Amino acid sequence: MGARRHLRRVARGGYRRPCDQRVARRSELRGGIDSGAGAANCVSYVAMRLQRVLEPEVMDSEQEAGDYDAIDNREVNEQFCADVLAVAPAPRRALDVGTGTALIPIALCRRAAGVHVVAIDMADSMLALARRNVERAGLASRIELARRDAKDTGYPRGFDLALSNSIVHHIPEPFETLREMVRVVESGGVVFVRDLARPPSDADVLRLVEMHAEVPDGVPVPERDVYLRQRALFEASLRAALTVEEVNELIRELPFSSVDLRMTSDRHWTLVGRVR
Repeated sequence: MGARRHLRRVARGGYRRPCDQRVARRSELRGGIDSGAGAANCVSYVAMRLQRVLEPEVMDSEQEAGDYDAIDNREVNEQFCADVLAVAPAPRRALDVGTGTALIPIALCRRAAGVHVVAIDMADSMLALARRNVERAGLASRIELARRDAKDTGYPRGFDLALSNSIVHHIPEPFETLREMVRVVESGGVVFVRDLARPPSDADVLRLVEMHAEVPDGVPVPERDVYLRQRALFEASLRAALTVEEVNELIRELPFSSVDLRMTSDRHWTLVGRVR
């Protein structure tokens, strides 16, 4: 693929969750509306919030894998790995869930000399490109690729780090994946997950698509087609993503000794949990 998508650096930012939204989310999960003025103010919010629209769990065509690998995520991946190592400075054995074409394990190994990464995905086309990328990087001895289901990896507990970038929005029932990531991490280890956050409205979706998936003027037709497919994929992913409130509900029962969940850009949330 000739086209390369430049995604903007992930911007650090504070997490703002209005009280009205917290009340509305808890009420919806219980099947009702809380009493009190705060809940009353949330009725219209619950009714109008953008609903989740699932996308395919596995991206396994050669075209999808090629389009994904063509995205220029170098800055984003470097920032992701820097953020991981800020909370897990010296990982020994890491599990990368939904590795795609293994660009994050490659970046992580270049930054952390002592880490061995097990990188899993369910898409054969993604793993084929991952093998090529790992071999080109000269990291075949440190990155182990495997076709495994993120919801049931089959690995015993023994990782000190489980990480994932943008897999959660692909999973219809993400709790199973998050629970599995926690299960395989030993006590004191870290689970680090970053993903897209579903915007509150159609207008917000389109605004983010225009900001972060622009199609350059004057590119040849074949490359323009790649840009357009990547743009459509980004929009579909935003619509399939979870809100921070939804993620917060999912992790309540997971055995973390400490947890930090917040918005970390205009379109991403990040979860950092230390396993009890």
